[in-house]
Amino acid sequence: MPQTATKNPAPELARDLNVSHAAAIVVGTIIGSGIFLVPKEMMQAVGSAHLVYLAWIVGGLLSFFGALSYSELAAMKPQAGGEYVYMRDGYGPLGGFLYAWTYFVLAKPGSMATIAIGLVRILGTFSFLAILPQPLLTRPILITWGHLVAIAAVVFISFINYIGVKKAGEFQLFFTLLKVAIILAIVGVGFAYAHGGVANFATRYLGARGGFAGFMVALIAALWAYDGWNLVTTVAGEIKQPQRSLPIALILGVATVAVLYMLVNAAVQYVMPASAIAASPRPASDAMQLALGAAGAAIVSAGMAISMLVTLNGSTMTGARVPFALARDRYFFQGLARVHPRFHTPSSALVVQAILAIIFLLFAGSFQELFSVTLFGEWLFYMLVTSTVFIFRWREPNSERPYKTWGYPVVPALFIIASAVLLYYTFSANLRNSFVGSALILAGIPVFYFFQRRRAAVR
Repeated sequence: MPQTATKNPAPELARDLNVSHAAAIVVGTIIGSGIFLVPKEMMQAVGSAHLVYLAWIVGGLLSFFGALSYSELAAMKPQAGGEYVYMRDGYGPLGGFLYAWTYFVLAKPGSMATIAIGLVRILGTFSFLAILPQPLLTRPILITWGHLVAIAAVVFISFINYIGVKKAGEFQLFFTLLKVAIILAIVGVGFAYAHGGVANFATRYLGARGGFAGFMVALIAALWAYDGWNLVTTVAGEIKQPQRSLPIALILGVATVAVLYMLVNAAVQYVMPASAIAASPRPASDAMQLALGAAGAAIVSAGMAISMLVTLNGSTMTGARVPFALARDRYFFQGLARVHPRFHTPSSALVVQAILAIIFLLFAGSFQELFSVTLFGEWLFYMLVTSTVFIFRWREPNSERPYKTWGYPVVPALFIIASAVLLYYTFSANLRNSFVGSALILAGIPVFYFFQRRRAAVR
């Protein structure tokens, strides 16, 4: 009798992440080095503790409103790719492609390179790692020992993600809990400082920029520190019960980060007056040095290093799913849609993403301005993605929505309006970089039509 060959089904991404992993992605990816550094910039912008707190509160509320809106989208469309899926279904294939193009080609590798370089700079503050800034190679490009460490960090984290999303999730959960514990320890030490006092909250920095422009600078600094809450949606295809887990992770994660940020800022302000915060390049580190001496500064540096490593893991994990989803729709190179048969991860996308990050890392000096041009594009897509809540409510009124945005339509509308104001402010404040960022986004249009023609020819 003739034997019929049975074809093995193509491997799929594994749903190995639970709600704890998802929440750790939100918290661990948001909290990088920002909270340890931005109090200086915020104080220089507004000059008083109560306005700094207002910026933290407004930034937290905006992020929370965004998380509430994204929760509906994530529960409604729990697929790998997150924002790409919402843009594709809301604005069509071109809208989805432009988001994925900006994210994969510039924003994500630039972000990973920045995080890895930041990690090396923090490690370089330890005396036994003073060799890191030393050059190893000067031609054809400058390569330091620090570059090697940064590359090793990118490769190591990419490898963890390559061999299983559950391993990456466990790594994220453990080190996020450790990060939170260190932050709470810093807060406790700050409030235990004998020479601190609540009187510092009434002090002012007289050289502040002030006014609405100053507040917007402080708000943008706060939003930069809050950035990353949206990324967990990209791994929706690997989360168990995503309709329930994603809203919980987004809402609980952003709320947790907001509380931690307020506590750290309060602890720093309790130790140091406004003028000292405005003059300090590392306010949290200086506050701990006053409280505990050199050991205090070392604790903050260790906390920052762990924080950056966790952020790099979250960024790596969430980044690879966007080109994977785009390639699965056959609007990008098909190799990026490959799922590893053993590990069930988007292995090819992870490898290419790591290579791009290393290229950015080696040419960080040349690409430094390119990192800043993504700010305009980032908030543009935040606004557009959130607007799809209204599109889907109008176009698909009867679709299943396991979670509906609390406060609809006011909450998503407020987030969209705030995003538009920030877009205007960031665009006008830095016209050159904003035009460059816009050009990079628009450069994806001919690339999209190339892949669209190729896609149609294959049918």
